[in-house]
Amino acid sequence: MTLRQFTLFALMLAGSAKADTLVDNVNGITLSADGKIERFAAIIIGNDGKIKQVLKRGDKRPSKVDFKVDGSGRTMLPGLIDAHGHVMGTGWQAQSLDLSTTNSLAEALEKVKSYAAANPNKRWIIGRGWNQERWGLGRFPTAAELDSSVGDKPVWLERVDGHAGWANSAAMAAAGVTAASVSPNGGKIELVAGKPSGIFVDAASSLIEKTVPQPLNRESDAAFLKAQNLLLSLGLTGIADMGTSVGDWMTFRRAGDLNNLRIRIYSYSAGIEPMLAIAGGEPTPWLYNGRLRMAGVKLYADGALGSRGAWLKQPYADKPGERGLRFLDDTKLNNLVSRTAFDGFQIAIHAIGDAANAQALSSIEELAQTYKGDRRWRIEHAQVVDPADLDRFAKSGIIASMQPLHQTSDRVMAEARLGQNRLTGAYAWNSMAQRKVHLAFGSDTPVESPNPFAGLAVAISREDEKGMPFGGWMAQERVAREKALAGYTSEAAFASFAETRVGRIAVGLYADFVLIDRDPLLSTPAEIRATKVLETWVGGQREYRAEVPKPIK
Repeated sequence: MTLRQFTLFALMLAGSAKADTLVDNVNGITLSADGKIERFAAIIIGNDGKIKQVLKRGDKRPSKVDFKVDGSGRTMLPGLIDAHGHVMGTGWQAQSLDLSTTNSLAEALEKVKSYAAANPNKRWIIGRGWNQERWGLGRFPTAAELDSSVGDKPVWLERVDGHAGWANSAAMAAAGVTAASVSPNGGKIELVAGKPSGIFVDAASSLIEKTVPQPLNRESDAAFLKAQNLLLSLGLTGIADMGTSVGDWMTFRRAGDLNNLRIRIYSYSAGIEPMLAIAGGEPTPWLYNGRLRMAGVKLYADGALGSRGAWLKQPYADKPGERGLRFLDDTKLNNLVSRTAFDGFQIAIHAIGDAANAQALSSIEELAQTYKGDRRWRIEHAQVVDPADLDRFAKSGIIASMQPLHQTSDRVMAEARLGQNRLTGAYAWNSMAQRKVHLAFGSDTPVESPNPFAGLAVAISREDEKGMPFGGWMAQERVAREKALAGYTSEAAFASFAETRVGRIAVGLYADFVLIDRDPLLSTPAEIRATKVLETWVGGQREYRAEVPKPIK
């Protein structure tokens, strides 16, 4: 129990009718219900963790409150929400071999070798983050190359986007993969000279993953705590967990039962089966004082652009004859959407390629005639959309759940995959905004950094961390600052049916907020990237505080 929780509990036991907290002297920034910027100077938090009053600079302060917090002029924002991430994936990456910073195949192989040497008791070497595009390799790596680093035990390394895996020969042998193995629907075994090369794209990854040892519960709990601590330190008070498994859900529940769930998780089941196992016939209630709920299901229409699994209307510019992977035919997708919607669950469809987006749009348009009401259909990524299909998002009230950092990471690769004449409609944030589409922003962590300030900077600039390309890539797709902020706050909350609880600083909402060291509305993109989170509060409780440097004696 935190000191604040203990004090509030003691006050309630003593019969106190109120235990209010005044957070004063802040440069407060929030959004109105219609998306306009509003400024304030203080808030009052009730003992239920909700905001009782929002005060401007000249407003009279109450003569007596139970607690006072001096904001010291720091900027207060609503708690930031990642509208699309993977909580456990983020935690596992923090605990396993991380190849996301490697710049060449040779560097990655050396890192694998060093990690294996430092962890001799591990039965499998597990990692994530490799990216052949970042390496400038011009092809996928191979099992033979991985064997040169570790050949005596299985190695399985997920690509940075999670849509392909790299196995060594020992891993393929353990999984029983041979030249006779067949690529499953929605996946592809890459071949070299007619034999598995060691690369397994999308659904084919399951051929290896079924053999990988499952983690112990205590390992899962430790991974979750690492992810939670990281997210809170970045100012995130909530995250939409896209693809929650039964094991993930039980990890979240164990944290909640032990009062260790300090962030809000809006859970989207990894398909129909976990939904039925976890929630049964309807979305779960809000658990742990609004910190956990499963109300949606994530479905997949295709793979990712980097592994050429994104399903395109026309062949890849850099690999003629290939159009990517169509995971489901129209009938199967419609059946899954219908089954999910029938029980009142929200649908979130992963669609990256323009063909996949068109299929998802058509499925939603057809089934929206049957499943009426406020459904808030979501398309996750909406990364490459045929310009002719953009208007369809607004017409059907579909939320575009997009990730700004994908644009800077993918820019060069996207140009190669699509060709210059097919880039219109790619990462088209402003085109969505102009059509009044609800635009929710996230990171897809651990695919990208979960730092929302890096995402904010990209959203308003279309420039990477080096300020390139100058003026922004396809600069017409930049969004206004208030729209970018909404994407990580009010719109992200709306996208998960949470706007009556969080997403803004307003009376009646939970006191989820972050204190930072600068005003993002008055800062350059580079300055926004450098934002330091000083405190993160969830439900009126301080859940993160940056360490204050000790004075030099």
